[in-house]
Amino acid sequence: MMMAGRKLLTTDWRMVVLPVGTVATLEGLAELESIPAPVPGTAAEALARAGRFDPAVPMPLQDRDICYSAEVPAQPGRHRLIFEGLATLCEVWWNGTCVLETGNMFRSYAVEVEAEARNTLVLVFRALTGLLARKLPRARWKTMLIDEPALRGIRTTLLGHMPGWCPEIEAVGPWKPVWIERGDADAPVLQTMAAHLDEDGTGHLVVHMCAAAKMAGAMVRCAGHTAKLKQTGPGTFTAGLHLPGVAPWWPATHGTPALHDVVLEQDGVETWLGRTGFRRIGVDRGADGKGFGLVLNGLPVFARGAVWTSADLLALRDDRKACRPYLEAAVAAGFNMIRVPGLSVYASDDLLDLCDELGLMLWQDFQFANFDYPMADEAFAASVEVEARQALARLSLHPCLTVLCGGSEMQQQAAMMGLPAERRACSLSGELLPCLAAEEAPRIPFVPNSPSGGSLPFYPGEGIGHYYGAGAYRRPLEDARRANVRFAGECLAFANLPDEAGLAGRKPSDADWKALAPKDRGADWDFADVRNHYLRELYRVDPQALAAEDPARYLLLSRAVSGAVMAETFAEWRRVGSSCRGALVLALSDLAPGCGWGLIAAGGEPKPALQALAHVLRPLQVLALDEGTNGLDVHLLNETGEPRRVKLTLQALRDGHVPVLSAAREMELAARSGQIIPAVDLIGSFFDITYAYRFGPLPHSVTVLRLIDAETGKCLSEAFHFPAGRNLPLQDLGLTVAVERCEDGNWALEVAASRFAESLHVEDPCFIAQDNWFHLAPGAPRRIRLRRRASAPADAAPRGLVSAVNALAGAGYEG
Repeated sequence: MMMAGRKLLTTDWRMVVLPVGTVATLEGLAELESIPAPVPGTAAEALARAGRFDPAVPMPLQDRDICYSAEVPAQPGRHRLIFEGLATLCEVWWNGTCVLETGNMFRSYAVEVEAEARNTLVLVFRALTGLLARKLPRARWKTMLIDEPALRGIRTTLLGHMPGWCPEIEAVGPWKPVWIERGDADAPVLQTMAAHLDEDGTGHLVVHMCAAAKMAGAMVRCAGHTAKLKQTGPGTFTAGLHLPGVAPWWPATHGTPALHDVVLEQDGVETWLGRTGFRRIGVDRGADGKGFGLVLNGLPVFARGAVWTSADLLALRDDRKACRPYLEAAVAAGFNMIRVPGLSVYASDDLLDLCDELGLMLWQDFQFANFDYPMADEAFAASVEVEARQALARLSLHPCLTVLCGGSEMQQQAAMMGLPAERRACSLSGELLPCLAAEEAPRIPFVPNSPSGGSLPFYPGEGIGHYYGAGAYRRPLEDARRANVRFAGECLAFANLPDEAGLAGRKPSDADWKALAPKDRGADWDFADVRNHYLRELYRVDPQALAAEDPARYLLLSRAVSGAVMAETFAEWRRVGSSCRGALVLALSDLAPGCGWGLIAAGGEPKPALQALAHVLRPLQVLALDEGTNGLDVHLLNETGEPRRVKLTLQALRDGHVPVLSAAREMELAARSGQIIPAVDLIGSFFDITYAYRFGPLPHSVTVLRLIDAETGKCLSEAFHFPAGRNLPLQDLGLTVAVERCEDGNWALEVAASRFAESLHVEDPCFIAQDNWFHLAPGAPRRIRLRRRASAPADAAPRGLVSAVNALAGAGYEG
């Protein structure tokens, strides 16, 4: 809702960086050399644009004073300056007078000023060095994650302060919008807008507004229904609407994320207040009371997605342009949730809007992580309360908001330091934040911490876990079931390689190769070592020797392996009867170019790991689960709201192309259903399909399951089982590829193979395959649409290679 009389201050800002303490008054500041500065934005962004800051080798910024200045024309008289976010210790000077001092980058501030026709606004961001040196109450536990322990007493982001996790780019500056507003502005202001859905499908919307003037006859309209705004106090007005049969908001995996415009009607003028969606959120704790599963609109939902960090670390600007590629890639992969962790910043308005539109549920941590925060400090506690109330007021406007969480890994950190339960108690996440959430967003589930629950908060078998059994702890893949994971708030962190174009020619022999992978501070291993462990386990190679002797093969298998582990783990968690009700990968995207945790490269392009994982996340899904001597179980899932007539086929192949067994069955998948069909029931007699009994030589190398739409013949989903493992012999696969020009002017490939192709993929410097890193059965050609890379010339035509991890050679193509 844009307010009359309010102006965004975005242009003609200048910035200067000075030694600590140089600016006592503003005298002489105008004569100093300055550079243009984007607002909203950060000092790092401004310096980088001026060629004075290298994001790859960042210099400290929070140890100096940084001044922003702008000339602000205005009508003489009373005005209000509004700052949505200032990082972090900031003095606001208006026409030579300091009118405001701030100390919390997560909250907004406003100050009344007297304006002249021309005015000077200066923002002096003070170095944190003095505040970092002050003595805080003794912490009950410490953390290795953050480089500066005293940051626990400063309300600033931890991004830039986690060596080994993200580039050390420190956030300084007016990172969110700055406004000036006339003091006599009397336009109505939206305060809150709360929407929910009853069990009978009736939507309820309550709108609270404030206005200096009377609002006689004013109405609020939504989805064809209207209600009168009634005065509830001095300058406050409320309207309540009841909307029977309103279209509900669903995550994209389960339906349409229906949004409805909310409009204020007064004196023949319509003012758009925003959009809302109607949903009902519950939590299913399971039969034993130890689980955590989301129930949306009465339906259990398996939540899958990733942890969000930032779309633009340099500018700390999560606007629509920056966020959209990452979120669209997430939805295309079958995700339905993102989690904003406590070590970043609160979700931006644009991020929230996009989640609403795309059907992505949002798990929002309050911005606290790992530390024992000094809540006994009254000023700190008061600042935190204002921050939390402001965040809740903004977040609760959005139907995507699904879970609120008190922070990240605080309980875990305390428990891993050996503190007993009574000494781990935290008034912040145990008292203040849940109380505020209950007041401001009473219909949103609140989780004290991620992870939390169980005898120890990091045990994944109860409540919220951070599951790295398959991953950093190098457990066998079977551990995903043994751990009895209930909901993984984080999981499956690997040093995920980008494709060849994203790697930009870097090789394992490069001196800085290891620097491309994330690392826990103080550990003698990194997440490339984790990836290498599973490379050895799944493909039975020596990673170090392979990297030295055949680096191209090493890179190929390294791209395949993390996606293979993720796909197998998610298949386990999605199976019918699984204890797991959700899992979020760390992380959605990289914060810098390289082999980070991200499923999406820093430039916004999906990595092979995401493309492989996507094949087990479809709403209509077939999964193959090896149950050992109990054979192979086939799991069929239909998360959609419509029944589907399907044909299920099973084929066991020897040597990648000789069918030794075939079976098929037609059936109807009920809406919102899951079922298990033992493979033996499809086959009709004993066949050692998992090679568990081993009565003779291995009869086949791969089992192929296909779920086909019975009416159209379209393949909806595929699953594969490797009875002797994934290390298939290199063979001539008979790969063929044809290039097609589509009617819409885009390009596509038609690929086929005469033998089974494992982890088939497209390599093209100018185009990205929208379906990639999948297994391809013989006789099942696949049409793959291509999307032009952002860096590619507009007139570029496809030219690349289609290959597979078990191919002796790939097949080239040229458009």
